[in-house]
Amino acid sequence: MLLEINNLVKSFGGIHAVRDVSISIKEGSISAIIGPNGAGKTTLFNLLTGIYKPDSGTITFDGRSLVGLRPDQVNAAGVARTFQSIRLFPTMTVLENVMVGMHSRLRISLVETLLRPASFHEQEAHVQRKARELLRFVGLAGKGDELSRNLPYGDQRRVEIARALASDPKLVLLDEPTAGMNPNESNDATALFRRIRDELGITVVLIEHDMRVVMGISEHIDVLDYGQKIAEGTPEEVRNNPRVIEAYLGRRAAGTDVESKRDGQELLLDDDGEVLQVVDEAETDE
Repeated sequence: MLLEINNLVKSFGGIHAVRDVSISIKEGSISAIIGPNGAGKTTLFNLLTGIYKPDSGTITFDGRSLVGLRPDQVNAAGVARTFQSIRLFPTMTVLENVMVGMHSRLRISLVETLLRPASFHEQEAHVQRKARELLRFVGLAGKGDELSRNLPYGDQRRVEIARALASDPKLVLLDEPTAGMNPNESNDATALFRRIRDELGITVVLIEHDMRVVMGISEHIDVLDYGQKIAEGTPEEVRNNPRVIEAYLGRRAAGTDVESKRDGQELLLDDDGEVLQVVDEAETDE
């Protein structure tokens, strides 16, 4: 296993955000972590990337413990991530945003930064070439000189993914990468996630509310509810798991196309009763 999470616990005051969670991620796989709002999914990502320190439990990545490492050290170990809310540098160009992602791989001393010898310019040119290659990979060729804040939402998501890939990770954690996208953009993003695994050899784990994306791309799914893992398995196994249906999907109201609400959410269904997407109640009121 590339990533082993065992009996992980994290509390905030008296609230157990993550309770005794154990998850295994195979190298070269595409996996998903799903659950309602407040299930502990993003908290789990924050534990994996050093933003939070667990109260107890272990996190082993590629044979090395990540517990106690700073976020930059976790990134240097080979774990990259995106965030639920886009976190680009708005006044920097798209190219510069991607170049920032390579900081953990650069070997430039303070003296070289000040004196700028030939080795400095060679490394800078390499970083720019690689950043442009990644922009082509995510479908943003020719947009490197634009300010990131001027890009449409879907393209900003792609910049964030390119920045995560810039650190040469073995594992990339994508936190709701298709949030706010229309169906066509989601389809394109799903294809990109497959290419990240198939062409770059990077293991992918995503938190996602769009069930069409989750069921269409994931090889393994773990389900959290109130900080605990309640189910795991293939998409088909998770779709038919009674605990998932009860705790996450809810019960379908007779004669309607909307599932019963939970934590301010509802589920949109197609004509066959398949879950299309989890929608926050606040979004449906807009």
